[in-house]
Amino acid sequence: MLGVIIGVGAVIAMVSVGAGAQARVSEQIQSLGSNLIVILSGSRTSGGVRLGAGSRSTLTEGDAQAIQREIPSVQAAAPAVRGGAQVVFGNLNWSTAVHGVTPEYFTARDWEIVSGRPLSPQDIAGSAKAAVLGQTVVQNLFGGSDPLGQIVRIKKVPFTVVGVLGRKGQTGWGQDQDDTILVPISAAKTKVLGVNPANAKSVGSISVKVREAGLMKEAESQISALLRQRHGLQRSQEDDFTLRNLSDVLQAREESSQVMTFLLAAIASVSLLVGGIGIMNIMLVSVTERTREIGLRMAVGAKRRDILSQFLVEALALSLAGGLIGVLLGLGGSGAIAYFAGWPVLILPDSVLLAFGFAGGVGIFFGFYPARKAARLNPIDALRYE
Repeated sequence: MLGVIIGVGAVIAMVSVGAGAQARVSEQIQSLGSNLIVILSGSRTSGGVRLGAGSRSTLTEGDAQAIQREIPSVQAAAPAVRGGAQVVFGNLNWSTAVHGVTPEYFTARDWEIVSGRPLSPQDIAGSAKAAVLGQTVVQNLFGGSDPLGQIVRIKKVPFTVVGVLGRKGQTGWGQDQDDTILVPISAAKTKVLGVNPANAKSVGSISVKVREAGLMKEAESQISALLRQRHGLQRSQEDDFTLRNLSDVLQAREESSQVMTFLLAAIASVSLLVGGIGIMNIMLVSVTERTREIGLRMAVGAKRRDILSQFLVEALALSLAGGLIGVLLGLGGSGAIAYFAGWPVLILPDSVLLAFGFAGGVGIFFGFYPARKAARLNPIDALRYE
């Protein structure tokens, strides 16, 4: 029974940890924005060293507008520029990422506004000094006070806080998405990041939200073809941009977590099988010790199926008792893992029922042989057994 207890408890705990990890990854996927494709500028070679994506300015605001206009499956295409800056409010300051964006950015990234308003087309057209703050910036500059209408200085340039973003948490690679300030892309270029006239129209990235998940691959192909056409690339030339489907990357992580969960559950199930073998041994010993009792029952009229049922029920009761204790152990173990290790844990009722039912199945399977052996005893030989 100890094997059943450990097996059921281990299955529940392992599945809970795995489900918690999958839930965390799913949450991160949602936080990035659903059906999201990020386009980065191309790479360049310097001193014989090929630099990474984004090291060369090849994307423009016009590219984003063309993607939005000419590809029907695209819901929003948002150009963005990014830089770091020290932000000051009163006697407090905080170093954070400043993103110059357009109103489409909020749609592309599925980013809600919890107070105030998002950036408007008028803000972009007028290079308004308006800012929308992430939760981490609000916490470090304003504490518990309301930031709306306050003036923050980004690289000594005053910006009025017009909105506050909802919380997004960390990305799958540990980046705090809430540690950011969004300002109009025009204001970011001219007042904060110091973009020169040579690349005044260039952007660092374009976030594209596709209308449906099933259209992602088609949209990727169309975007790639459109950008190659706009950039005048010949067939033999490499792309001067990079498309990244972030949902695919994190989806792969979620599938990896799922495979790991099944693997851990399978390993834990070995304990159940060991427990079943233990139950079979116990029942065999019980049949041997109660041989005269079996013979006596048969002598007074018990049929073979009655003896078979009796030992099967006893084996099932043993395994279910172990399964019940195992369920309690698994629930307690899951809670302990969440409390002491800080891992995300999600207890699934289906996994609890499955582990408990599997324990019952183990009892019936491994209890059948001893029960059959008892049922096939000769009554006379059983009564004479010493």
